[in-house]
Amino acid sequence: MKISSHRNMKHLTLTVLVGVLLFGCESGIPSRDLNQNGKIDIYEDNSLPVDQRVQDALSRMTLEEKAALVVGKGFSFGAPVGVTKDKVPGAAGNTHPIESLGLPSMVLADGPAGLRISPTREGDENTYYCTAFPIETLLSSSWDTELVKRVGVAMGNEVKEYGVDILLAPALNIHRNPRAGRNFEYYSEDPLLAGKMTAAMVNGVESVGVGTSIKHFAANNQETNRMVINTVVGERALREIYLRGFEIAVREAQPWTVMSAYNQVNDQYASENHDLLTKVLRDDWGFEGLVMTDWFAGKNVAQQMYAGNDLLMPGGNQQVEAIIKAVNDGDLSEEILDLNAGRILAILFRSPVFFDYKYSDTPDLKAHADIARKAAAEGMILLKNENQTLPLQSASKTIAAFGNTSYKFIAGGSGSGDVNEAYTISLVQGLEGAGYAIDEDLRSVYETYMVEEEANQPEPENMFMLKPPVPEMKVSRALARDNAKIADIAFITIGRNSGEFADRPIEGDFYLTKTELDMIDTVSEAFHAEGKKVVVIMNIGNVVETASWRDKVDAILLAWQGGQEGGNAVADIIKGEVNPSGKLPTTFPVKYEDIASSKNFPGVELSDKQVMSSAGFPMGVESEVVYEEGIYVGYRYFQSFDVPVAYEFGYGLSYSDFEISDLKLSETKFMDDITISVKVTNTGETPGKEVVQLYLSAPDGSVNKPASELKGFTKTKVLQPGASEVVKIKLTADKLASFDSSTSAWIADAGTYTVKVGNSSSNIMETGEFDLASKLVVEKTSRALVPSRSINELKP
Repeated sequence: MKISSHRNMKHLTLTVLVGVLLFGCESGIPSRDLNQNGKIDIYEDNSLPVDQRVQDALSRMTLEEKAALVVGKGFSFGAPVGVTKDKVPGAAGNTHPIESLGLPSMVLADGPAGLRISPTREGDENTYYCTAFPIETLLSSSWDTELVKRVGVAMGNEVKEYGVDILLAPALNIHRNPRAGRNFEYYSEDPLLAGKMTAAMVNGVESVGVGTSIKHFAANNQETNRMVINTVVGERALREIYLRGFEIAVREAQPWTVMSAYNQVNDQYASENHDLLTKVLRDDWGFEGLVMTDWFAGKNVAQQMYAGNDLLMPGGNQQVEAIIKAVNDGDLSEEILDLNAGRILAILFRSPVFFDYKYSDTPDLKAHADIARKAAAEGMILLKNENQTLPLQSASKTIAAFGNTSYKFIAGGSGSGDVNEAYTISLVQGLEGAGYAIDEDLRSVYETYMVEEEANQPEPENMFMLKPPVPEMKVSRALARDNAKIADIAFITIGRNSGEFADRPIEGDFYLTKTELDMIDTVSEAFHAEGKKVVVIMNIGNVVETASWRDKVDAILLAWQGGQEGGNAVADIIKGEVNPSGKLPTTFPVKYEDIASSKNFPGVELSDKQVMSSAGFPMGVESEVVYEEGIYVGYRYFQSFDVPVAYEFGYGLSYSDFEISDLKLSETKFMDDITISVKVTNTGETPGKEVVQLYLSAPDGSVNKPASELKGFTKTKVLQPGASEVVKIKLTADKLASFDSSTSAWIADAGTYTVKVGNSSSNIMETGEFDLASKLVVEKTSRALVPSRSINELKP
């Protein structure tokens, strides 16, 4: 197959080639003679438009240089974290320099919870720790885009000051199933919430002058056979659920880069999928940056170039040679290669390394730890609080801390989402810092047990994988009774971790182990017999079952994985320094079988033979997963099919109470947009914040619709007792629309729409209605990503 120009070469217009609207020019920064020829050439002149400079640079490059530019410099499995040893040890990879033009190499590094580089360097006594910020699921639990943007600014500062050009984050795949190993890296089961959080993070990081790479594009929702799995999904479900968040991020933030996913999407690898990377991403959404592969993704380099995947990472000489051969053999047009290389040059001309930025290697880690602590507390969720168990009114109380994780808090998940931080504050450290006394005898029992058990732990299979967790210590009735007589209250911490290469098992992970359940029973029985209370702290990165044991305890705080300051953030909430205001970004079901995707996750294996990568390592077994649930993911399924849940999407308690009232619609007949306003009043006795969530129920029409869908949200300022704030949320036409696969268009059916406003998807406090007089075609799109087979999708 010859891969050449396409659609009247419209993608070779240099405006699209380098995204002039995105990058503009850097006229305020002095130009340098990079190639040392005694003058400032066009590509070196920062005062000129980027398209002109890119064209000039391409005209000076050989075929071999262009082929090298679109392929990364390689990867070494022996490195502690990554490979860029010459500049930033532990970074994930870098681009090829073009020495004839004096163009430098860009450094790329993980990841979603903070910069991931090596904390130590050979022959250097200094340390290079980074801040472990809260996981993305916790950040989205804040429902606070301004807060997430501030986290992004801090994260971007560390990226820049450690000499990195592009952060390989944020990640925004959908929480399709709670077993997915990397859900902690992702924001939500809802694409609107995920997209808004991603846009906020991108705008924060990139405001510092470094790039991001939103990932993994697209339908990368499992770790099992992730590099070869064929995701078979309907066009509507793709557009509305799995692509929508990316679309929001692209339209609202224009990230420097997008990372294509490992998996196949409807029979074609994402990095080789022209429909995905060109028709949808660039034609429909107007993306102006570059696309890079995930590490070692895809097979056919010429097809990757044609599809619009500009940069192959981590790269290898064989890929460079394959591209050169494809051009020379007429299988790949050099015009396409120019397009790919030009997009990389446009990003390079924007990067810190191009301007020879003098990075310090000393970002303000203390200030960033303060931001991490605040963000962690804002995203923790109070799931239960019987009889005002929390906050603890007196700091003089003695706490009996049960559970291994009380003494070794989990900051974040494993793999590329991990961070090499200087410390992690445990629960007991945080509580002690807040002035509480910890039962020392119990602490000694746990610490002795954990030292002994950790000595017997096997090493992980590779640097990205987790060690097996230390088995939870069994709590005897005698130990519980003894502590119940001494301590004032019991805390039980349930810990979970996950990461790359493996999805979570159902038993012993989604469901608590027998030892954990016995611990809850034993401790609760002993402390309740003494008239004392029990609090469960959930230090987890992913959803677990709660319905079978939640009634046995007095309070439950979902702390997620709060980064290095997690223990301090929990203590801030326990003490009442912070009034919890987090809300669930994903549903907690009653049991695993209640989840729509439980019937097909993680797919079926079609062979028992490992597929090998071009680098010679196994990628997984040929397999496929069919998204038979269609658009009915998360609360869209539970509500539409009347399936009870343990804790609904958007749920979260406060130490105060809030009333949402006085709903007003700016119009009752939809024309271009409608603004909805409500008054939020703190009717309790504690200052706090409330999240206002707007859901929309659509009339019956040409496509089936969920019972309701999140269409907007906002978070109030801190409201004093008795104080009120009027908040407004705007509904535009795109918020009304569903994707009609038969016409490749976003359409809104005529009829009456119901606006529902509350503080969770179930707790609706105000409703209103408006009419759409006639069917509205909001946007026509490319005909793309159509599955080759019919899918028997769920319908209410």
